[in-house]
Amino acid sequence: MITSLIGLLAGEPGTIDAGSTAWMLTSSAMVLVMVPGLALFYGGMVRPRSVLTTMMHSFVAMAIIGVQWVLVGYCLSFGPSVAGGFFGFDPAYLGLSGIAHTQLYADKGVPELVFVMFQGKFAIITPALISGAIAERMRFRSYVAFIVLWSTFIYCPLAHWVWASDGFLFVWGVLDFAGGTVVHISAGVSALVLAIVLGPRRDWHRGMAMSPNNLTMTLTGAGLLWFGWFGFNAGSAVAVESPVAGGIAGLAFTTTQAAAAAAALTWIVIERLRHGKATTLGMASGIVAGLVAITPAAGHVVPVNAMLIGAAASVGCFFAVQLKNKLGYDDSLDAFGVHGVGGIIGALLTGVFCFTPVVGVLAGNWSQLGKQAAAVGISVAFAALGTFIIAMIVKRLFGLRVTPQQEGDGLDVAIHGERGYHLDLA
Repeated sequence: MITSLIGLLAGEPGTIDAGSTAWMLTSSAMVLVMVPGLALFYGGMVRPRSVLTTMMHSFVAMAIIGVQWVLVGYCLSFGPSVAGGFFGFDPAYLGLSGIAHTQLYADKGVPELVFVMFQGKFAIITPALISGAIAERMRFRSYVAFIVLWSTFIYCPLAHWVWASDGFLFVWGVLDFAGGTVVHISAGVSALVLAIVLGPRRDWHRGMAMSPNNLTMTLTGAGLLWFGWFGFNAGSAVAVESPVAGGIAGLAFTTTQAAAAAAALTWIVIERLRHGKATTLGMASGIVAGLVAITPAAGHVVPVNAMLIGAAASVGCFFAVQLKNKLGYDDSLDAFGVHGVGGIIGALLTGVFCFTPVVGVLAGNWSQLGKQAAAVGISVAFAALGTFIIAMIVKRLFGLRVTPQQEGDGLDVAIHGERGYHLDLA
């Protein structure tokens, strides 16, 4: 008994390490907090008549993908490779029926069920990110059907390719510490495709005011996202070190803060120079842009270079957001402009600035940048084509858009029979 206790405290292989498990439980909860944070972030940016349905898009993902992940999502993402490595599968993972509560994840000293739940929070927030592009005009039941299909046939294969130990991009050496390709590029590109398929909001081309209804909500949401992102990134050290709350986790924690701060500062400086005022919406957007961009690089770069990544993403995302009006697509809340573009910038710059487990361009290794670029291209193509096919299926089965009358009345009343504010909504 004494020997077992010593092994437990030391975190020896085959034993549950209390500290690592506590950190992973905490990280999982922090990532889940990001979902209501996203709901507030998005909810504050739409018009008053659709605030509830916009927030519901994030909250319902917690329920729907929470079930899907337990039943099949984890199995498809982290099961042994089948179908030529396209996805994973192990009957023991279906419904988590074959995973005992004492079973460890790899040699990390963490119960596998804890790892399942940590990864499940990533699976929840990713389709919720897409909802920002289709706010105020998509049918709720169509959104529900879309995220089930998208998570199963787009997210799970990508997660397997990049994060499973036998995934082909993982084996190839692509670096994606916490989800630049799997989460942000896939969600951002899918958001763009879905927004184009849906078409713009009825008022979008008419020059009508479409001002945010509550920027205090948006700022609060950005703050919750910033907080939760420490679990998102630092918790992802579980894939590369044991004990998991070690040096790489500390590095990821630090680079997350550095990139977000640099990006927020860069965005408001750009606004001040171009428009004469630094806005709260710009501050919130800069925070998220920096967090998105550092996600693939968090455990691979030093803090100073993390600030460069955050600043570069802020510049890129700022101008990407301006392009939607010129190009004529209605990405309502800039899901592609921030998550898609920020994810691409972060994934590529990971290949430039990385120093562990391999060096990048700064140290003369151009091959890593090539791998990162190839992974970006694969992710973009797969997410775009898959999203278009799924959107067409959902459109055929349920339709995608609400009626013009429902859109004019606002989706809160039309779909949910509720109002976010009992005020004059004209």
